[in-house]
Amino acid sequence: MENLRKIVDRVLERIVVVAMGALVLDVLWQVFTRFVLSDPSSFTEELARYLLIWVGLLGAAYAAGRNMHLALDLLQAKLSGQKARVMQIVIELIVLAFAVAVLLVGGSRLVYVMLRLGQTSPALGIALGYVYAVVPISGLVIAFYSLDKIMSLLKSGTVDESRPTAGEAEA
Repeated sequence: MENLRKIVDRVLERIVVVAMGALVLDVLWQVFTRFVLSDPSSFTEELARYLLIWVGLLGAAYAAGRNMHLALDLLQAKLSGQKARVMQIVIELIVLAFAVAVLLVGGSRLVYVMLRLGQTSPALGIALGYVYAVVPISGLVIAFYSLDKIMSLLKSGTVDESRPTAGEAEA
């Protein structure tokens, strides 16, 4: 499972970096065509919006996998031992339920409806179902990370102190 997690981490990192790089180049092109050429590009604003959706959702999935997401860990910080472990498992079960119900199932339904309706973006002409496909993809990744954390907690029998909590920064 650890090897699969490393592969998912690496693939996700690269996708987010490429999408973020494309987003920066797209916005730079928009600024250049608007202010230097005085003829704004017609597709760049829409492309930036869609890339931001992908970067935001995949970045959130990556952050969730690395325990770098926003969290209130006040209650968990007061617990120790078995109680802290149970609390972590409960939290991960809630995250898993949300990822599956809202992102995976709801997102798949959104993609299906958008593809079925044949809605396309005005400037790029791409099917909006492909734009919104990142919702179930990020849900799948978050669910994978949650299952991995739950299995790790159940197997180890102790609280995972090696990963940073929300209040800690990675060096």
